[in-house]
Amino acid sequence: MRKILETILSADASADEVASLPVPASYLGAVVLEAESEMFAGMASQDKDPAKSLHVRDVPTPQPGPDEVLVAVLASSINYNTVWTSIFEPMPTFGFLQRYAKTVPGAEQHDQPFQVVGSDLAGVVLRTGAAVRNVKPGDRVVAHCLNVELTSPDGHNDTMLDPEQRIWGFETNYGGLGQLSLVKANQLMPKPKHLTWEEAACSGLVNSTAYRQLVSPNGAAMKQGDVVLIWGAAGGLGSYATQLVLNGGGIPVCVVSSPRKADLVRSMGAELVIDRSAEGFRFWSDQHHQDAKEWKRLGAVVRELTRGDDPDIVFEHPGRETFGASVYVARRGGTIVTCASTSGYEHVYDNRHLWMRLKRIVGSHFANYREAWEANRLIAKGMVHPTLSAVYPLAETAQAVREVHANRHNGKVGILCLAPQTGLGVDDPELRERFLPHITRFQS
Repeated sequence: MRKILETILSADASADEVASLPVPASYLGAVVLEAESEMFAGMASQDKDPAKSLHVRDVPTPQPGPDEVLVAVLASSINYNTVWTSIFEPMPTFGFLQRYAKTVPGAEQHDQPFQVVGSDLAGVVLRTGAAVRNVKPGDRVVAHCLNVELTSPDGHNDTMLDPEQRIWGFETNYGGLGQLSLVKANQLMPKPKHLTWEEAACSGLVNSTAYRQLVSPNGAAMKQGDVVLIWGAAGGLGSYATQLVLNGGGIPVCVVSSPRKADLVRSMGAELVIDRSAEGFRFWSDQHHQDAKEWKRLGAVVRELTRGDDPDIVFEHPGRETFGASVYVARRGGTIVTCASTSGYEHVYDNRHLWMRLKRIVGSHFANYREAWEANRLIAKGMVHPTLSAVYPLAETAQAVREVHANRHNGKVGILCLAPQTGLGVDDPELRERFLPHITRFQS
């Protein structure tokens, strides 16, 4: 592994040199274990500790199939799907691996008593399968997390509708939180040249997800002047949503949970900010009942900030805690676009506010290759910036996931995999200098 690192970090390493590197029989990866999948049975979500279920250990190196690529991972990042995997909610992910193993030749290697997690990476191509044409050994890449076979007609207009669509590192094995990773060739995109490895690794999942939700016609198809209510605007998804709304001529109304997070979204250019900690919203009066007066109070705060406008779009991802309020505050004919549900999957809302005011709910899940490519292009051009706030070594992945689970983070949390230190991987220092205050905004 040391020889791999020395070679891929060399500026003049050729494709042939990288292709000739010996690949180790095993590597270090952050894993959950099937034998421990019942360890949190009966516990409330908030009491489950990812630091007890995530382990960094040696795993056997997988062999790339014809359309697959083995990548040396310099850096990765933490997403909420890794939180779900680590606390085995809503179910252990080993069933996904078992089902995938039965689909196509070669997929059986994913069915293991361990799962290497992680749905982001920035790294260097080591090996390519026989059918791969779009990348070669030595290429510096980032990955999006859509794994799809694309053998069904259902996926050809939108690959997210393919019945064999999966999320890499969540519904497949050998994800990005390891020294090596196995991906489909059509998951790979050029690494933004002005970013470090850890900065480049943190945007793939969340930026692509927010792009589909807001910009794509598969989501809310945001237009100039749209008022967009963004929950968790300083978090992983919300920090990219805020940038996309501002870039697209929309008007973000950013909901955050602390004065520090309010300052962060203002520094991105957002002017309309709601600090939930200051407002003290309590949308649920108890475990079973919501308080419609609190919905109305939120609506009044939004209208006061916007000078009378209700949101054209609500960017929803907290789920149970906020969904009733989201449906209520969207304008007549407005759109609630939803993914994730980090506070709970069972959404309760008053359907009168949906049906009688002609609102619509759009379910959205990650992004197709075109959407992910366009989202990455915005990063590469310096039009959207990474929101990396903290970086942990691979050995401390469990602690990093614990921080995200407890919502003690801003933006994105990165993981150094093979990269020996932060700050490496910049190939365009001039472009970096131009945007440096924006790139490092969440790191201060």
